[in-house]
Amino acid sequence: MTQIDPVEALREIAYLMERAGGQTRKATAFRKAADVLTALTPADRAVVDAARSWTSLPGIGESTAKVIAQASDGILPEYLASVRDETASFDSQAGPLLGAIRGELHSHTDASDGYSPLPDMVDAARALGREYLAVTDHSPNLRVARGLDASRLRAQLDDIAALNREVAPFRILTGIEADILDDGALDQEPGLLDALDLVVASVHSKLRMDADAMTSRMVAAIANPRSDILGHVTGRLIAGGRGTRPQSAFDAEVVFEACRHFGKAVEINSRPERLDPPDDLLALASEMGCLFAIDTDAHAPGQLEWTVHGVRKAMAAGIDADRIVNTWPVERLLDWTASHQN
Repeated sequence: MTQIDPVEALREIAYLMERAGGQTRKATAFRKAADVLTALTPADRAVVDAARSWTSLPGIGESTAKVIAQASDGILPEYLASVRDETASFDSQAGPLLGAIRGELHSHTDASDGYSPLPDMVDAARALGREYLAVTDHSPNLRVARGLDASRLRAQLDDIAALNREVAPFRILTGIEADILDDGALDQEPGLLDALDLVVASVHSKLRMDADAMTSRMVAAIANPRSDILGHVTGRLIAGGRGTRPQSAFDAEVVFEACRHFGKAVEINSRPERLDPPDDLLALASEMGCLFAIDTDAHAPGQLEWTVHGVRKAMAAGIDADRIVNTWPVERLLDWTASHQN
């Protein structure tokens, strides 16, 4: 007989599906079912379990109920066994550099286009041994991603402050993925950007802009004292449900020189459909002396393990760990971000 808690079985299924990619929406159903069970009082849970009436609960369907039933009977749920087999090929090893990563600097919650609430993202980061997690939900211009306006961002800062008191010494960093507007401005109130621990600046619109205009746009954002990391540099997509997309045209030497000059980090985006920048541009940025941030751009807890993809790119490019800002202790990291506004 296999002893596995039904809630843990549901959450493991969700996590493995998220890590595998491509099934994040489906994984959400398993997370929600786990949350429904967790929210029950012990007395209510006992009644439902005795009657085996799990599908009477909102958010629990036939598939999730079968997982609960089999786990309750001491049987390894068939769905969990299948997902374990399907995702067993994921290689989580990448040498010593992976162990040097202390935190995640680009992540999303369900406040914007992520799939999980802040506490779930924090729990996953802590389980991976991370020391800090920057929450960088989208800015208001990106309406398709439910970007946060100033009011919603301030409310999120309150939530982060409250949760930080519970999870210390782990640190949740306040942040944003600020859209780089057409003129290079950052998409959020300047005073609010000043209050954040970290700002990832990324281009999301007009990706086929003329190369000279795109270069000027990116350099303006990099020169802005409120930015810290240049996110998914080329905007390319090389796989995934959204199809493929070529990289934006810009003068990479000018852009990376701006990053080096202003002390900003070039993001190594670890999402499998991005793996951005391409190897040739990553080598160029390294040769020019840039700093880097290896980020997952995670939209769900399981995706936080995608760090391994970026680590492999950094190792192949011969980038030293000390040039990767999220290998730094949080105090050094925050000194670095604060220095951009001095």
